[in-house]
Amino acid sequence: MTVDQLDGIAIASGKVLPEWIDINGHMNVAYYVLAFDLGVDTLWAQLGITGEYIETTQCSTFAVECHVTFQAELKEAEPYIVTSQILAYDEKRVHQFQRMYHAEDKYLAATAEWLNLHIDLTSRRVKPWPESILSALQEVADRQGKLPMPKEAGTNMKVRKPIYIGVEQ
Repeated sequence: MTVDQLDGIAIASGKVLPEWIDINGHMNVAYYVLAFDLGVDTLWAQLGITGEYIETTQCSTFAVECHVTFQAELKEAEPYIVTSQILAYDEKRVHQFQRMYHAEDKYLAATAEWLNLHIDLTSRRVKPWPESILSALQEVADRQGKLPMPKEAGTNMKVRKPIYIGVEQ
């Protein structure tokens, strides 16, 4: 499998750093989220949401929801690549799905699903995207092609056969 065969568009890559390793000998959950978040920054730059954009417009994005799944371990010094797939967007929001693959062996290590809002930083309220960002979102969506909905997207956490349920269902 090559980078071109991975689902989504490649937005970030790196190697698992020694300080990212936890007591279990693999990449700690916090660093998966960091690697995914750095990928979000790269995608935002492709959309035109840069430091200059934020300073000039006083607008940015806030993550309002993120769901991470862990599929396989990554260990120290192993290379990874993060891809992004735009699932949906509207005039104020973007729903994206990221996959983290082992860059050499191409196995899926983790996924992250995000919902981000476009925010006016002066009012701290949701604000419509400017036309330039909407156009860039469409370009990225076109570039990623038609991909199926990821099986991990929109899933709920649950114990399949619980011994105990602490809430009414």
